[in-house]
Amino acid sequence: MLGIFKKLFSSAPGVDFKELVSNGAIILDVRSPGEFASGHIKGAINIPVDQISKNLGKLKDKNKTIITCCASGMRSASARGVLKSSGYVDVHNGGGWTSLQSKII
Repeated sequence: MLGIFKKLFSSAPGVDFKELVSNGAIILDVRSPGEFASGHIKGAINIPVDQISKNLGKLKDKNKTIITCCASGMRSASARGVLKSSGYVDVHNGGGWTSLQSKII
C-alpha cells in the first residue's frame, strides 16, 4: 500500500529537474491564480489542479516533458495523475514550487 502512495506522489528517483528544464520541460504550477500571483517560477504555466481536464488544449504535445508543482506536492501529484491518465507520457511531480525552484537554478 505504501508503494502505491510513493509511486503516486513522487517522480522517479534521481530526477534531474534542472536538466529537464534545460531540455525544454514545461513547468505547470497547479495552485490557484492568487497563489501563483504571490510568487512562482519564472516561465511556469498556471492551470489550477481542478481545471486541468478542461485545459488540456494548453498542453498540446503529449510527449513534451511536464513538471507539475504546487505549494507542498499534494496537488501536483494529483495533477500528474490526471495528465498521465489523459495520455501525457513524461510527467514528473516537482513538489512544492519553492523547492523545485531551488533544484532548477
